[in-house]
Amino acid sequence: MDTVSRTALSLTHRCDPMRMKEPFRISGYLFEGIPAVIATLGDGRHAGRGEAAGVYYLNDDRAHMESEIERVRDAIEQGADRQALQHLLPAGGARNALDCAFWELESLQQQRPAWDLAGVPRPRPLVTTFTLPAEDPAYLLARLPGFAHAKSIKLKLSGDLAADTARVETVRRARPDAWIGVDANQGFVSDDLDALVAMLVAQRVSLLEQPLRRGDEQALRGWRSPVPVAADESILNLEELEQLGDLFQVMNIKLDKCGGLTEALAMAALAARMGMQVMVGNMAGSTLSTAPAFVLAQLCQLVDLDGPSSLADDPLADSIYEDGMVMVPAAYWGHA
Repeated sequence: MDTVSRTALSLTHRCDPMRMKEPFRISGYLFEGIPAVIATLGDGRHAGRGEAAGVYYLNDDRAHMESEIERVRDAIEQGADRQALQHLLPAGGARNALDCAFWELESLQQQRPAWDLAGVPRPRPLVTTFTLPAEDPAYLLARLPGFAHAKSIKLKLSGDLAADTARVETVRRARPDAWIGVDANQGFVSDDLDALVAMLVAQRVSLLEQPLRRGDEQALRGWRSPVPVAADESILNLEELEQLGDLFQVMNIKLDKCGGLTEALAMAALAARMGMQVMVGNMAGSTLSTAPAFVLAQLCQLVDLDGPSSLADDPLADSIYEDGMVMVPAAYWGHA
């Protein structure tokens, strides 16, 4: 992959509140919005953009991202490129925003689509999951008519096995046709795993994402699940994938976690070599954050890119989803 040349750049950034249509509950958190930082890199002719929401469970919030961006301002404006950025900042939201801005800038400078620069196939529409919160069954039933288009549904769990069983049974009865995965967001302990998986098998659930707390992964060693188990919070970046990937069957890559598309592509390649399925997700960002994730999605077996659909004011969200699929036009981010 080529990178932009070492020429002086201008750097600006701003915050967007990213309000959600409705409060969204997961295990341990209730979100009303996920504030994002949008960075722009300009060379006087072209401007590249990158959006990041950070990693909420690591306190990687707006203030931290903006501070990190400012910390490397001088280096970037004096000519540091995308590869140099990988060493200037650790994985996280700030590096993601800047890395994606570099990618778009490079695409425009070279007049090559970002997917071509990344070495992935020409983008095509992909089935994406649409996510239901960890709410009571009556709430889920009221929401499900709005998910009639969804071919794949991801249901958030709370860590309360009885309540989660009721949630899963409710969704499965209403949607016997759908692919269903669940995301526990670290809500369970190892003693719950056998009962949890038995319930998931009975309800024909196809994926169990992040059942245990980050740091408790070794409890999975030697445990065999008939439902594939995905790492999300447990594996943030390439180094952690090398260390812990053998404990999981699926790797959920998020650009905010790993620090941008550059490392995400390397993670996808490594996960595939390790025999893992590759999944792409995001932190409920806008179409701008979904665009580089959609480039990565062309390499993935599982796609979870419904973020823009949950926002109150993303003007492009209605145009990128159709019939349970997502398609971000190449012209929206970078050169067409």
